[in-house]
Amino acid sequence: MKAKVHVTLKNGVLDPQGKAIEHTLHSLGFEGLNQARQGKFIELELAETDPDKAHAQVDEMCKKLLANTVIENYTIDIEG
Repeated sequence: MKAKVHVTLKNGVLDPQGKAIEHTLHSLGFEGLNQARQGKFIELELAETDPDKAHAQVDEMCKKLLANTVIENYTIDIEG
């Protein structure tokens, strides 16, 4: 089973890397960009075959290591 985790900064948290991306895209001539935010994408291969158990396992991984829940949000997609 495959799990895909997207980790992003919570709204209101400063994102210097996102600002750098935004600035560079503007300097390259890309207009109409209001904001850029950067995050992390993590893909995991799991031995678990039950989607609910896999989701619970990855949720625990996010809380303990993959995301800083004080300043970051995360979403989990489980693929069978």
